[in-house]
Amino acid sequence: MKLLAFETATEACSVALYLDGEVHERFDIAPRRHAELSLPWADALLAETGLARSQLDAIAVGRGPGAFTGVRLAIALAQGIALALDRPVVPVSTLAVLAAGAPGEGPEQILAAIDARMGEVYAASFRREGAALVPLDAERVLHPEAVQLPAGASGTWQGVGSGFAAAEGLLARQFAARMTAVDASALPRAAHLARLAAAAFAAGQALAPERVEPAYLRDNVALTLAEQQLQRAAKQAS
Repeated sequence: MKLLAFETATEACSVALYLDGEVHERFDIAPRRHAELSLPWADALLAETGLARSQLDAIAVGRGPGAFTGVRLAIALAQGIALALDRPVVPVSTLAVLAAGAPGEGPEQILAAIDARMGEVYAASFRREGAALVPLDAERVLHPEAVQLPAGASGTWQGVGSGFAAAEGLLARQFAARMTAVDASALPRAAHLARLAAAAFAAGQALAPERVEPAYLRDNVALTLAEQQLQRAAKQAS
């Protein structure tokens, strides 16, 4: 299995190459440089491993949720390369990618959260079962105080992602009694995306490039500056 993966949904930019279980990755926290770095990194990884693009079996992409521009870029890159090579695309939730990077020695139940700005977070819960990651609820965008663990959930959890630093760490404080560890600095990485995508590809979950859609979660992903100012004013007045 040979797979090229792009994850650019947050301030982190990363590209990974999965070669029959071995993963090679380029990663950097590089806001506003995703478009500049992604393709050169992909070409460098292919050159370093001596692999031609034509030898790839699929392209993987972090489909969001995350920053609108970053999600759109990753989808466009994956679709463009896949269409040129006549290969399928394996889309993976960026929240799942984030959860996959949670420390293996921590609890098997993981709450992944990304700062969605405008006082909100993207959040989803997962349970690790061996090498697999099982979603426990739907991805959603909401205020940190509205985040809840899945109904009937018991035991301890760990939290990962910038959503735990949002609103002055409200999410971390809210679940302090349930969380044995919280890493608010964790960011999604293409290496974890590549491993999840390889499993999804083996399970027959690859899609034709034109069928891949981003997960924005917000209906209005491009609020004007005036609308953002109105929202902030309303929150301050409430």
